[in-house]
Amino acid sequence: MRAIWRGAVSFGLVSIGVRLYSATEEKDIRFHQVHRTDGGRIKYKRTCSIDGEEVSYDDIAKGYDLGGGEMVILTDDDFAELPLTTSHAIDVLEFVPAEQVDPILYNKAYFLEPDGAATKPYVLLRDALIDSDRVAIVKVALRQREQLATLRVRDGVLLLNTMLWPDEVRVPTFNFLDEDISVRPPELAMASSLIDSMAGEFQPDAFTDDYRAALQEVIDAKVEGREVVQPEEAEEAPAAAVDLMAALRASVDRARAARGEEPSGGGVAKATPISAAKSAQQAAKAAKATKTAAKAPAKKTAQKKAAGTKSTGATSTAAKSAGTKSGGAKSTGAKSTGAKKATPAKKSTRKSA
Repeated sequence: MRAIWRGAVSFGLVSIGVRLYSATEEKDIRFHQVHRTDGGRIKYKRTCSIDGEEVSYDDIAKGYDLGGGEMVILTDDDFAELPLTTSHAIDVLEFVPAEQVDPILYNKAYFLEPDGAATKPYVLLRDALIDSDRVAIVKVALRQREQLATLRVRDGVLLLNTMLWPDEVRVPTFNFLDEDISVRPPELAMASSLIDSMAGEFQPDAFTDDYRAALQEVIDAKVEGREVVQPEEAEEAPAAAVDLMAALRASVDRARAARGEEPSGGGVAKATPISAAKSAQQAAKAAKATKTAAKAPAKKTAQKKAAGTKSTGATSTAAKSAGTKSGGAKSTGAKSTGAKKATPAKKSTRKSA
């Protein structure tokens, strides 16, 4: 790693020389804009909107738009007069419990390495932070801007997390916050059961960037000149659940099944007439879906049964007209085949008798 900043941590009257390194790096695959026909790189020229001439870097300044076409131009001298722009110090302001710092404020992370003979005070500050279970709130000037940051310990190294200023965090103003929405205790109990069934220890290495891996596969295939195999279609997102309790219960059972555990059986909340009715509705919907899925082959089976019923009904009618009224003749009729359409045949036989 290459140090991007060099300075000192001001800890009371103690000064600890440090070097700053970026603690993270982006792994996204980057592309260049190119000409589709020949692959030539697309380049942009910096031109003035007034005279249309190309402008060199030396002639480019920073301008603040006042609106109405007016612009205030700032030079390097203007920025040099601002406070702390050239300061290479990390000033410790106070020490606070880590849980009091809202994670939404965190911005970028940097590792601090002791510089030269500063190893002993560096280790002293590190161990003191661990022992007190607190983080240091500091101010630091990076890239010509004063920033608020925290100083904490990670893997035996001091970690500097720059933070957003409080007025840079937006306040959510959503309409549902003003609505009176209540959650029933059984729903809350089932949701808690779902959370418990999916609980685990966070292991970052267990998660991978599948999109980046697939994109790299496409690029490698292009390089090797082989055919790119289209990935399987992703499963469709489930439709919005009408019955919240049923959806939660199904989610709990699926999570437990993934872990090799037995389904909950709805043991979190006691069964009530309402919940039993809802369960019956769910079962009816499932049966209806199964019947719809088997509709095509069922038609052929129905046609065959109808043909068999007609021939059997005719035989039964002929036998009954000959004066046969025994139970065996009835069993030979439509009842033996399970078809209800043989009933009209029985009525006609009784009339003839």
